[in-house]
Amino acid sequence: MARTSMHFHWSNKVSNEDEDVSPPSKPCPKTTINHPQPPPPPPPPLPRKKLQAVTVARFRSVLTAISKNRTNLLNSLGSRVVGTLFGSRRGHVYFTLQKNPISQPAFLIELQTPISGLVKEMASGLVRIALECDKDEDKTKRMSNSKRLLEEPVWRTYCNGKKCGFALKRECGEKEWRVLKAVEPISMGAGVLPPEKTVDGEDEEGDEIMYMRAKFERVTGSRDSEAFYMMNPDCNGAPELSVYLLRI
Repeated sequence: MARTSMHFHWSNKVSNEDEDVSPPSKPCPKTTINHPQPPPPPPPPLPRKKLQAVTVARFRSVLTAISKNRTNLLNSLGSRVVGTLFGSRRGHVYFTLQKNPISQPAFLIELQTPISGLVKEMASGLVRIALECDKDEDKTKRMSNSKRLLEEPVWRTYCNGKKCGFALKRECGEKEWRVLKAVEPISMGAGVLPPEKTVDGEDEEGDEIMYMRAKFERVTGSRDSEAFYMMNPDCNGAPELSVYLLRI
């Protein structure tokens, strides 16, 4: 049987019928890759003048806060205060006023009067201490800017009518605060505090502290005058010690 070879001719058919066209596929959404952004560059350093201005502004804000705290302390001092006179045997007299035994001093001055001389005056009878300071005329015209009486830095001192040099306002440092803490339990009295111990455990020579502590009645006459009268526990007789503050 003879094998018949069949030939297939491939041709493109042309038809008038519409061919089915598949709808175009939606494009694939692009995947967004968030690359980490580099950190912003540091701000340029402040110019020297501007840096100084910022420093001064911060310093002023600290002083303002301290001034407000001190003003609040003076406003809340009250009509009865705790007064303490103290000083080393060969040193000057310190006088401080506190609202109560544990509060920060609202007033602390150092007198040029030796503590030994004040003790002799008190042994002879009543003691009157007068502290005078001058008005600042420019600030008197602007009452809002004038200092409070207890904030005056320099005073002329008189003891029983005799001039005794000057008194200077002081900040309560470590030594002064140590004395006030030592006499904190004492409401009224006088005595001597032993000297501080050195690192080796020995007493520091010449550092004994004499003190007198009492409650004082505060009387405000005006913006430029105040008086502090030591209160006797038995309420009899005149006060042994009076302190007068005058701005003239």
